Amino acid sequence: MPIQIKNEIQLEIAHVLFIDIVGYSKLSISDQHARVEELNRIVRASQQFQRAEAASRLTSIPTGDGMALAFYTSPEAPAQCAVEISGALKEYPRLQLRMGIHSGPVGGVVDVNERANLAGAGLNMAQRVMDCGDAGHILLSKHVAEDLEEYQKWRPFLHDLGSCEVKHGVCVSVVNLYDDQFGNAKLPRRFETVQKRRTRLRWATAAALLALAVVVAGIAMFSRYRVRSTLAAPEKSIAVLPFENLSDDKENAFFTDGVQDEILMDLAKVADLKVISRTSVMQYRDALKRNLREIAQQLGVAHVLEGSVQRAANRIRVTAQLIDARTDAHLWAEHYDRPLDDVFAIQSEIAKTIADQLQAKISPTEKAAIEKAPTTDLVAYDLYVRAQELFADTSDAVHAREKLPQAAQLLDEALARDPHFLQAWCLLSRVHSVAYFRGHDHTPARLDLAKAALDRAMRLQPDAGEVHLALANYYYHGFRDYGRARSELAIAKSTLPNNVDVFLYTGLIDRREGRWEEATRNMERALELDPRNFFILQQLALAYVWQHRYADAARIYDRALTIVPADPNSRILRALVALDWQADIKPFQTTLSRLVAENPNVALDIDTLQYSVCDRACAAAIRTLANYPREGVASNGVNYPYAYWEGVVACCEGDSVKARAAFAAASREVQKIVQQQPDFAAALSLLGMIDAGVDKKEDALKEGQRACELLPTSKDAIDGASLAINLAQIYAWTGEKDRAIEQIAAVERIPNSLSYGLLKLHPYWDSLRGDPRFEKIVASLAPKER
Repeated sequence: MPIQIKNEIQLEIAHVLFIDIVGYSKLSISDQHARVEELNRIVRASQQFQRAEAASRLTSIPTGDGMALAFYTSPEAPAQCAVEISGALKEYPRLQLRMGIHSGPVGGVVDVNERANLAGAGLNMAQRVMDCGDAGHILLSKHVAEDLEEYQKWRPFLHDLGSCEVKHGVCVSVVNLYDDQFGNAKLPRRFETVQKRRTRLRWATAAALLALAVVVAGIAMFSRYRVRSTLAAPEKSIAVLPFENLSDDKENAFFTDGVQDEILMDLAKVADLKVISRTSVMQYRDALKRNLREIAQQLGVAHVLEGSVQRAANRIRVTAQLIDARTDAHLWAEHYDRPLDDVFAIQSEIAKTIADQLQAKISPTEKAAIEKAPTTDLVAYDLYVRAQELFADTSDAVHAREKLPQAAQLLDEALARDPHFLQAWCLLSRVHSVAYFRGHDHTPARLDLAKAALDRAMRLQPDAGEVHLALANYYYHGFRDYGRARSELAIAKSTLPNNVDVFLYTGLIDRREGRWEEATRNMERALELDPRNFFILQQLALAYVWQHRYADAARIYDRALTIVPADPNSRILRALVALDWQADIKPFQTTLSRLVAENPNVALDIDTLQYSVCDRACAAAIRTLANYPREGVASNGVNYPYAYWEGVVACCEGDSVKARAAFAAASREVQKIVQQQPDFAAALSLLGMIDAGVDKKEDALKEGQRACELLPTSKDAIDGASLAINLAQIYAWTGEKDRAIEQIAAVERIPNSLSYGLLKLHPYWDSLRGDPRFEKIVASLAPKER
């Protein structure tokens, strides 16, 4: 029966990797089969292939002498897959491949054999790009290369080859992807032919200009070297470094920070510029001597702005200088000596001058935004800057509990002085939203405060990007309404093109929606604007841990430790990679001992106790409990009482009487939360674990199951997965072995935090040990030998 084909083929954009076995037609039939089997084996072993296939975001089509892989994730997917394949070829010396990558439209069709197939310009162009190469080459269309250039990690590997004529006289611009470990650095034969043809033409028409050509070539080579050495720095890029406070009153330091920050924020409104965010540049505030070239390289910019502020009575003097960090050339300098009330006008003038010096295009809307002063009250502005500083240091639960209320108080004082201060209202709404989400005050009253601040901001300027960013935070933190939050971020991006939070929160939403590839891409984009932002690095590492990509997580933690080498949490998290990945507890034990030796009162976050009990001697857990905050620490939006962990540690010690007493005390605390908020999933889940610890089996099961119904992984891939793990723990503690194993198996089919190390070492799962089903799950997560 003939198949009915639709008149209109449904097209969508795919990122296509076309692979060809070089010399295939010259092989014997048996060798052809052997090479194809080797290729299939290599491709299926690729992590990118496996991830895309598991997410149903991949179509693979055999082509006889190779294959085409259409990824529906990101332009990085085929490039990373090609790199993995190229690396694996070292073990298959007889298999020679060439690969081409292009992004374009493809559509499903039915071939003459009535089988599903692909067609479209995306597929055709990927093959034509591939045809330009020889064995070992990974060639990209210019379109794909430009997409990859958005990510700093790819830039050193992209080598422009120029254009090549392919089938039907079509010319394609091609980029060679290679380094010492993958790809082929040699110029493809097709381009050698093109170069020879062009050389002959030049000699025939310009022999008399040989000397000039040599000079030009020398200049070109020098220029090419310079460009390559600073490839990561776009020409229109800048970092506004902290200004020096020259005032006699050192209390004016916050005022000086405010001047620098406002210039930075004004420049960040210009879409034609790349402006590094505040968190990264503020790390150079206390540098005794700045190496501008090194700083620019660390931040990925071509230019830096330095300056100083001196405030005396009602006068202010601001100096500023723009420097090309690649050459140390001073491009512009100016000083301003004016009445204090002119400070915002000075900031706007500097921002507009810098944009002009960098030849950035400024739209009328951007110009108006730069010229608008944030407030007319300098005291209110100083309070706002102080609050902003506190809010920036709330990345961990311990600091957040202390500093969020302080930030809210400062903002209340600022707004009492200037009720028309838009930025302060927006920041106040964000402070309250985060306090609610983190579990410091997970009450309707706290959410009402966030909404009230947001309403005031919307009445002042409803179309402001800051308002839409605050709305996105409100929907994200207050309601887990990720669709509306994403929509608000898209609006905010139009007027805040360099705002790192737009990209960060888009990535966080992607992660909670289970869009892990997109989450990674957006977080990496956020890092380009804020490369030394410790919180973003932590979140990116966490994304890798949940995907069990431990080598990537270790790399990110190592990068974070170059920024804050003494940070206790980062040192612990880096050590925990070995525990999660290989069930190796020694790095964690060593790091924890060193931290306690350095500071006996060190307060680590909740995960440290979670891992400390893996040490069956319990000494580490007892020591860590001694430093655990008595008021508890919030996790998954709910406060874990000190008594809960006291009960867990008592179980580890084998003291059931002490454990029951501690769990009973914890139950009283959490029951108060559940009584006030009966649909608070995280609180119900915690109460279920506590009730499981005191043998209230029926209550524990109902609470754990109800929590997962309220917040399934389909609604939140992060917290939903955590609650699913808690339910497995409840099953294990209440003797429901079959259900516990089934639950663990279900959890391990999605990204999650339940690692090989935790399943192998943690006492939570002792009741399951020896069961072949459980041991099979554990073995499946063990690191694979290379």
